[in-house]
Amino acid sequence: MISAITASMLGANQGHRRPIAVGVGLGLIASVITWFIAVGIISDLTQSIPALQVQAATGLLAVIVLLIVMNWFFHKVYWTGWISMHNRRKKDLLKSASSAETSRSGILLGFILLGLTSIYREGFEVVLFLQSYMLRMGGAIVLQGVLLGLFFTAIVAALTFVAHQRLPYKRMLVLTGALLGVVLLVMIGEQAFEMQQAGWIPTTTIPWLVNYMPDWMGVWLSIFPTVETLVSQLIAAVLVVGSYYVARYQLVSRPLQRGETPAQRPETPPTIEQVGLAGAGGISPGN
Repeated sequence: MISAITASMLGANQGHRRPIAVGVGLGLIASVITWFIAVGIISDLTQSIPALQVQAATGLLAVIVLLIVMNWFFHKVYWTGWISMHNRRKKDLLKSASSAETSRSGILLGFILLGLTSIYREGFEVVLFLQSYMLRMGGAIVLQGVLLGLFFTAIVAALTFVAHQRLPYKRMLVLTGALLGVVLLVMIGEQAFEMQQAGWIPTTTIPWLVNYMPDWMGVWLSIFPTVETLVSQLIAAVLVVGSYYVARYQLVSRPLQRGETPAQRPETPPTIEQVGLAGAGGISPGN
């Protein structure tokens, strides 16, 4: 997101990257504050509601967040919608910056808000996503995972913004999609199991699987010998694979049938100008 916003800010506009960076920092701070607020609210809920009920509810929320992310990844709602909105805001700010009638403080505030909103949405999703893991595993393990993720994110950011290296964007997209699919299947299994423990859904054990399924499959992959958990994971797999092929049909197969040029997966991240054109019907950001 930040790469798409700042990619074209060169020459005279390069100085506007600094207030965007300030906004990014504020977005990170706001995400941390939101984390402590969310943890406090859930901690209060566990005082009046059984822990299994709260755990099942937060797990369901995490699954919903991940499904939204998956939809953005496969169908480009993220690129054509969210970034297009930031594209318009950035263009308006740059236009205002070239006008003598606009105050410098107003321009700086606008770019700071642009950086803040672009990061805080991601941070807010992560906060919601991690609440179920916080309840099940505790804060120490969640913190370790967050720090590890930040470490790898910092490496990518340094390569992109400091070293100006061209990363294998296409392969990163494919790998990200595959990892999200695996995470979704694991989370669906966990969520179904938690809902069984909370009494939200029945538990139908498959006797012949109990003796043959090793315990590590439940610990690491959330695969349990019950009808409800296995069916829920099967439905999730069908939805993920089906959504991919529906998107591929819309972007590749149908244009070919019409004699049009199909969308191609980009080798580099799209600039915010390309995304804006795509949202207006000019070019396609790829599939």
